[in-house]
Amino acid sequence: MSKIEIYATASCPYCVAAKNLLKAKGLAWNEVRVDTDMEQRQTMLARSGGQRTVPQIFINDTYVGGYDELVAADRSGRLAELLAEPAA
Repeated sequence: MSKIEIYATASCPYCVAAKNLLKAKGLAWNEVRVDTDMEQRQTMLARSGGQRTVPQIFINDTYVGGYDELVAADRSGRLAELLAEPAA
């Protein structure tokens, strides 16, 4: 099973949309709240190359990006490729 991590906040509509897309595909994810844990926010910034917006999404430790990038990956077939890679 793929390891999917979503850095998110409670009041983020794009976070909800990303989770809904993954849910519709029958995928599970680990949500990391960065609005309540500043240490996790720093981790997100380091892993994403300084991206401050949420969501920030990683699949099997590969950086995907935000919601728009997740949708683009789904449409292009890249999401299926990332999900096919073994989890680290």
